Amino acid sequence: MSVPQNQPYQRARFGLSIKLITMIISMIMIVEVVIYLPSVANFRIRWLDDRVQVAGVAARVIETVPDAMDLTPDMINNLLKAAQAEALVVRMQDKSQLIERLDMPMPVAVVGADTRNRESLELIVGALDVIINGSDRTMRIIGSPTGAQDIIVEVLMSEANLRQEMLAYSRNIFWLSLLVAIATAAAIFFFLNRLLVQPIGRMTQNMIAFRKTPEDANRIIVPSNRKDEVGIAERELSMMEQDIFTMLRQKQHLADLGLAVAKINHDLRNTLSAAQMLSDQVATLEDPQVQRLAPRLVTTLDRAINFAQSVLDYGRQKTVPPKFEHVDLRALIDESAIDAGVRSHPSIEFANEVPDDVVINVDPDQISRVFVNILKNAREALEVYKKAEATKRVFVRLEEQANCYQIKIGDNGPGLPPRAKENLFVAFDGSGRAGGTGLGLVIAKEITESHGGRLSYLDTQEGTTFCIELPTIKD
Repeated sequence: MSVPQNQPYQRARFGLSIKLITMIISMIMIVEVVIYLPSVANFRIRWLDDRVQVAGVAARVIETVPDAMDLTPDMINNLLKAAQAEALVVRMQDKSQLIERLDMPMPVAVVGADTRNRESLELIVGALDVIINGSDRTMRIIGSPTGAQDIIVEVLMSEANLRQEMLAYSRNIFWLSLLVAIATAAAIFFFLNRLLVQPIGRMTQNMIAFRKTPEDANRIIVPSNRKDEVGIAERELSMMEQDIFTMLRQKQHLADLGLAVAKINHDLRNTLSAAQMLSDQVATLEDPQVQRLAPRLVTTLDRAINFAQSVLDYGRQKTVPPKFEHVDLRALIDESAIDAGVRSHPSIEFANEVPDDVVINVDPDQISRVFVNILKNAREALEVYKKAEATKRVFVRLEEQANCYQIKIGDNGPGLPPRAKENLFVAFDGSGRAGGTGLGLVIAKEITESHGGRLSYLDTQEGTTFCIELPTIKD
């Protein structure tokens, strides 16, 4: 029942695989940069130490000469060439000696580098300074050769040589780091691709295929035997798809059954209408027995016709998103009361206690249907209620809360029987009167919830009261 394995997964242009390998290479290169900074700083200080050591050898040569003036130009050039220097200063035993090339150019800019300072941050800053600015400057290197702490040498040389060697070193480090990053990323990616990317791709492909044809049982994914989070996700996806497949089958069966019931109801309503016409004719007969039974027959037929019509209306109902607009609540309730037959009723007093200045943001047609259904239920309950000691009354009140309006619609009738309270908002099972379908409250609840509100029953000492909560207008 799985998706055929010979269909390759069509990855997105910038899918998980590309993002994963890019992230791995980027993180490795960032780590390499952190390692590179102290590494290039150490390269620079070692290079400077080598120049100081060579200068120390030159200092020993100078020390062996009785008079520095006896140094020939060839000896000076050889010493400076060995140290790769333009000039050399040797300080020892409170005396100093300078040797320089005769054709030494005038320095454009001189920067100092004291090899005796080994602070890490200073070394890193110095290395970066050489790479960025060391193209045409002259470097003044100061240090003491190993084993000769009493000798201080100063080497003047072009910084360009050091910069070129540091750039070559940096390029080698870069290519080596990139090679290591690619090799490491490939190894990690191969592992993660088998462990995560391919299973996620398989589930993604399955979800796309199942969405297109959810009624096809072959699209239900077959989970693997993995015990980790991916295995759990596969099993949960499989169970979810099985549930959806089952619900779609049930929905189709219910739709077919509902269509059959609707057709039966339609024919039944026509038959009952014909029977009602005959009963009206029978009621005109003067036979006393007929006159006694005719009202009961008419009432029974009316209930049967109303039941059939309610079922047809509920079956034809379509879920349409509300079209919100600002509506005067009091006027909307007055119009709904007229449609429900409550206002101007000869034996029922109607009280609309909602203030005049209340405006709500709702679909007026849909919310009016909620009001009509509840007010109509109250009217029908009071019409059959024998209450001679007090006036029958229906009221609508408003309580404004922090985030919602509470619209309470109630009456002083007999209240709901226990069975009706237990099955409120259940189609065909929540009616409080004989012959009722309970569909009015179901529809009212669906409409209220589509507005982001809530419909609830309030348990009061007298009568029946429902509370409609609707969100307040947000600017």
